[in-house]
Amino acid sequence: MPQVRAEVWIPAPPATCFAVSQTTGEVRRRWDPFIRDQRHLDGATSAAAGVRTLTRARVGPRMVSRYVSYRPPTSVGMTMESGPWFFGSFGGGWRFEAQTRDGVGGTLARWKYTFTTRPSWLSPVADRIGTWLLGREIRARIRAFARACEEPDIVAAAE
Repeated sequence: MPQVRAEVWIPAPPATCFAVSQTTGEVRRRWDPFIRDQRHLDGATSAAAGVRTLTRARVGPRMVSRYVSYRPPTSVGMTMESGPWFFGSFGGGWRFEAQTRDGVGGTLARWKYTFTTRPSWLSPVADRIGTWLLGREIRARIRAFARACEEPDIVAAAE
């Protein structure tokens, strides 16, 4: 199963980073280059284990996912319930670990995604393409996330 990973150190506490990572709506669109729209489904007003979300990517595909874990301020995990035809499965996890660098307290944010592609006969090629494309998107996304965690107005809206 292919995996894509990205990490970044941010000079902000894990609780702040976690809160920013869970923003939706206009606040999310301000920092997340991947999202065109993201919202909770089934009447949920906030994230929690079991809550489903609808995410529309800026490039078009949409996905319904479910939080399989929600542990503020350290981690969150999701799995795809329905999504683009080319994913057989898709899941992700974001972890936030307190870490000091050069005497400055902050957070090491680690994001990991795993997926399978379909049709299976195309997987040898599709997995490599998917890893490259998704990797590029995730690296850009985590860099934008790190900048957002230092933006006072985004942090204030998240907390």
